[in-house]
Amino acid sequence: MPSLSPAIAEIRLAVRTALAPLPERSSIVVALSGGADSLALVAATAFEARARGMQVVSATIDHGLQEGSADAATAAAAKAETLGIRSAIKRVEVRRDADGPESAARDARYAALRRIAEEERAAAVLLGHTLDDQAETVLLGLARGAGAASLQGMSPNRADDDGLMWVRPMLGVRRETTRAFCAASDLVPWDDPHNLDDRFARVRVRERVLPVLESELGPGIAKALARTAEQLREDAEAFDEMIRETIEDIVEHAEAGISVSASALAANPAALRNRIIRLVAHSEFGASLTRTQTVEVSRLVTDWSGQGPIDLPGCSAARVGGRIVFTAR
Repeated sequence: MPSLSPAIAEIRLAVRTALAPLPERSSIVVALSGGADSLALVAATAFEARARGMQVVSATIDHGLQEGSADAATAAAAKAETLGIRSAIKRVEVRRDADGPESAARDARYAALRRIAEEERAAAVLLGHTLDDQAETVLLGLARGAGAASLQGMSPNRADDDGLMWVRPMLGVRRETTRAFCAASDLVPWDDPHNLDDRFARVRVRERVLPVLESELGPGIAKALARTAEQLREDAEAFDEMIRETIEDIVEHAEAGISVSASALAANPAALRNRIIRLVAHSEFGASLTRTQTVEVSRLVTDWSGQGPIDLPGCSAARVGGRIVFTAR
């Protein structure tokens, strides 16, 4: 028998490892754009899922943002079906977003994937992000000054509030490997024109910034950025555990909101204090605070001089006696 292509072996192993924690005979959804990354993921998942009796459904999201998008979605679904798995296509409307078209398209895509997963009663959604995508994400986070949370990049797996797992098996795989997988498997990927459109920040990072860094600083930059993300996630997990142990003693429910002891916040280092503030706002009101908003709330603790309530997304924060009270707006 001919030897297995190294690219096929690498990606199949990555998928096998990612599927191992999931229940046998469960259903899984694989996001499929038709590009090399997602096509390799679908093919490897179709192969690996058989041994565990899993049902695989490919999910192709048509954003309708370019001419011929419906045809591209249909072609991607057809490729999945040639691999022996069912396919689903959903058309979404991408609304205007203050954070730009990339963010709006991503939100619409994830909402559609969640709906398909619900319809299929799936245990997990598999996403085709690679090590190169991770490196780009870290650089974009660095450029935004978004802090350690953004520099952690994408998590290899996480459970959402409904228990659905979001899994990225290929975060350790290079993009060139997915193309080699497709070539060795006689699969022809679709090249999305948007992946070359330099109106998008991620494209500029991919096509301009990372090549310059590789040229000027030497090879291995993408891997180094991915390692940085992994190390920061480990640090964040340790911080989160400390916060969970701390927050039980300092948080109380208040009318129309929640309150936190100001003296307890003041006793913590700034890094923990700010994380507690962000966690309280997010867990209670679904608010994602910016660095500036977090610092302003922190000043109610460290630099209190009678300033009034601070407006935040979906809530407000005010100093009331010895507590910081977050109230729904």
